Amino acid sequence: MAHDKYANLKLFTCNSHPELAQEIAEHMGIELGKSTVTKFSDGEISVSIWESVRGKDCFIVQSTNDPVNDNLMELLIMTDALKRASCNSVTAVMPYYGYARQDRKAKARDPITAKLVANMITAAGIDRVITMDLHASQEQGYFDIPVDHMLGQPMLTDYFALKELDDLVIVSPDHGSVKRARNMAKPLNVPIAIIDKRRPEANKSEIMNVVGDVEGKNCIILDDLIDTAGTICNAAQALMDLGAKSVYACATHAVLSGPALERIEASPIKEMVLLNTIPIPEEKKLDKFTVLSVGHIFAETISRIYCHKPISTMFHND
Repeated sequence: MAHDKYANLKLFTCNSHPELAQEIAEHMGIELGKSTVTKFSDGEISVSIWESVRGKDCFIVQSTNDPVNDNLMELLIMTDALKRASCNSVTAVMPYYGYARQDRKAKARDPITAKLVANMITAAGIDRVITMDLHASQEQGYFDIPVDHMLGQPMLTDYFALKELDDLVIVSPDHGSVKRARNMAKPLNVPIAIIDKRRPEANKSEIMNVVGDVEGKNCIILDDLIDTAGTICNAAQALMDLGAKSVYACATHAVLSGPALERIEASPIKEMVLLNTIPIPEEKKLDKFTVLSVGHIFAETISRIYCHKPISTMFHND
């Protein structure tokens, strides 16, 4: 029985994505831990844990999407509450790790917030992080604690494999996503193309060139996240201008800020497949969207960590 199997496991959620936390709990056959996360009238975050966690292995489900800073502080404060209540360990289940895009000094006097947030997470007493599709996989090294880096791409690959599209090419929206595109193209046995772009300033991209043959092809653009959607919509238009038959798009994290929805609606993208690492409210769900759930992946990962089983066998690609 699940209850016996997970006798010393507690799964909690903050406010960023309680629906996903509930789904993970259902997959595992357990109840969510009893807690409330509210605010004092001045905006300070208040966390209350309503059951004993002494000696328990605690997992907190919390993406750091908008409002990013509130969600991050909720995670840190709940961690503090659990550690002070003598839990055995705290694992942060962060399907989406915010601040990951600021991962290096791109120009003079830039902060490296991906590292700063990793330091804050470690300082709070978190023992392990489970996340999915970091902006750059080397960010695992920013942490001085174990990081289990889940992959969303195999789910997206399986979805498109069922469509059985002919004349298919996987398109990387920039040079940084080439490995991700190759990992999708390999099991589908199709070629890749690369968008050569430059970004004059944050949240603005300018398409420069397309490397590879896309004329008469069904194209799938694969990215880790879609924020203002400028990159992916410009890429889709560039592909159509070069004679592509159709353009699909897919991504792990649906940040969808600013003019994203209007851009996607007006773009030539036929279908956009997204994972639910970030909640997508009903008012943001376009007819073009297909949303796949990552609940079962995180449930399986939590189970394997708790039971000291390997995680690498869950995925097709390294």
